Amino acid sequence: MKAQRRVFVLVLLAMLALATSAPAQLAVTSNDNKVMLDNGTVKIVPNPRPDTVTIIDLKASPPRLVAEIAAPGSVVGPPLSVALTPDESLALVGSSSRVDPSDPTKTVPDTRVSVIDLKASPPAVITTLEAGKSAAGISINRQGTLALVANRSEGTVSVFTISGKTVTPVGKVTIADEKSGTSHVTFTPDGTMALVTRDGDNKISVLSIDGTKVEYTKRDINAGLRPYGIDVSSKGDFAAVANIGLGQGDTDTVSLIDVRARPPRVVETVSVGQTPEGIKVSPDGRHVAVVVMNGSNKAKESPFYADHGKLVVLRAKGMKLTKVAEAPIGHWSQGAAFSPDGKTILVGNMVEKDVQVFSFDGRGLKEIARIKVNGGPAAVRTAEK
Repeated sequence: MKAQRRVFVLVLLAMLALATSAPAQLAVTSNDNKVMLDNGTVKIVPNPRPDTVTIIDLKASPPRLVAEIAAPGSVVGPPLSVALTPDESLALVGSSSRVDPSDPTKTVPDTRVSVIDLKASPPAVITTLEAGKSAAGISINRQGTLALVANRSEGTVSVFTISGKTVTPVGKVTIADEKSGTSHVTFTPDGTMALVTRDGDNKISVLSIDGTKVEYTKRDINAGLRPYGIDVSSKGDFAAVANIGLGQGDTDTVSLIDVRARPPRVVETVSVGQTPEGIKVSPDGRHVAVVVMNGSNKAKESPFYADHGKLVVLRAKGMKLTKVAEAPIGHWSQGAAFSPDGKTILVGNMVEKDVQVFSFDGRGLKEIARIKVNGGPAAVRTAEK
């Protein structure tokens, strides 16, 4: 009997050890406290509180907030201004705008990228780096060695190397002029190519990568009006890009880019609704989550106003997109993120200042929780492995 008890205790201890050593599953949001939406008009908040970063535990059911720290961020730009290393040890958070020190009713371009140690207790900003003007969309390669930052007001992409907890600037790549609106940059899984959206001149530029050498190939892809957010599938077969349009009430689109084609090219475009702000491909590459503002950011008297946004999920198969699910979300909503198993989707709602949590079974969406955050969740991301 004692022997059986000892075996039971040893098994229990082994299970506990495995549980404590199991990898975390984190989502990180960047929350903007500088701005508010007043009946369709974005206004600067007087004497705003500091912007924040929220860390969410995706292994909890439902997901829960585990930490929140101060770090600059901005809703200006695509909701992809945060990126995690594959081992979830670091987060990089960009800030594309800050309050103008000489005129607190305005904002000016910011250049800061915060490096956050997610393993520290509590998580903490360990250094602040300089990117370019209006540091917006950020991505880290799946090897965890290189980060790229799109600088919206420069037409450039900043390049950083990553070694352990040290992030080092190694240069910039010029794509076009400052009016091109370089918005987001995303790697292919093998890390040898990256795609950069340019909402100012309606192009998507192709970069080649060899180690730390990043070059503009001069190949530009034409998808739709104002390509903004973009994501590449884990299989490396396609990229999905959200074309946000001009915000004049027209239905906007999502396009598929055949990444394996030489050269890469657009092969599919579908309508999704007004202003697809956020976009994310599921970890298995089978679905694309799209956050559609749906007029929820417009004045109530506008003929294009709607009292909620939409989360739209598309199935990606054979280089075709088909809608499989849709659910109402909040107002002026921004980014989306999948849990590693693809069964949970997070959406950031700027007006409500919360993260809406949905379960997804491949056919339908069900809201299961809302997580309040300190600020408007302008971006949300999980690690890409």
